[in-house]
Amino acid sequence: MSWLARLEIDADIARAEGIRDSYDWHKRIWDCFPNVPEQKRTDIGFLTRIDLLEGAFRLWIMTKRKPEQPQWCPSDGFTIKEIAASFLTHRYYAFDLRVNPVKTMVQRGPRGETLYRNNGKRTCGKRVPIVKPEELRSWLVHKGNVRCRDKVTGKDVPGGFRIVEDKPLEIAPMVESHFRKKGQAAYHGGVQFRGMLEVTDTNQFSETYYAGIGSGKGFGFGLLLLAPVKL
Repeated sequence: MSWLARLEIDADIARAEGIRDSYDWHKRIWDCFPNVPEQKRTDIGFLTRIDLLEGAFRLWIMTKRKPEQPQWCPSDGFTIKEIAASFLTHRYYAFDLRVNPVKTMVQRGPRGETLYRNNGKRTCGKRVPIVKPEELRSWLVHKGNVRCRDKVTGKDVPGGFRIVEDKPLEIAPMVESHFRKKGQAAYHGGVQFRGMLEVTDTNQFSETYYAGIGSGKGFGFGLLLLAPVKL
């Protein structure tokens, strides 16, 4: 059993509640899961998305634990629906996805040589945003083939989907989402994709849907908004 909740919050309410950036939203989302001790929060998995509207915010929450309407959300701004088990059994979906696409730069020595750690793995440098449209498209295509690498086995985890090539794929320009965490300023680069996907492995795609795509999931990235379609 899983749930998709939508909260629409007036900007004045968000301001009065002290919600200024994505990290503030990240903290306030826990109001939807009351009576959960902080040490138990890792047991609750959820994905979120924050859309900026005209004078308001739209917050999406997808979770396997039913969220509750927080006190700061008006009753007419809170809707929730159960995600049926059959929802993820279709072959084709129109999708809307906001992600934080990054690539890790290889750290090199003074002569340009690749540096390695004691365990034989390459020494990685900082992660940088991906901004070029052709690289963004390749990044998303790759996520359909390989969602992530299993930390225990070291093997690639398939994404279970592919982008339908003969349908338009919209790639919006990157938007910087700035926030402050523990007094330090930082930002995520958010990119929105809209297009059509085909499920190549139902089980793997279901795992991708619940796990999310890319990094920055705690800050409103990685949630697939889907609508089944027939081609």
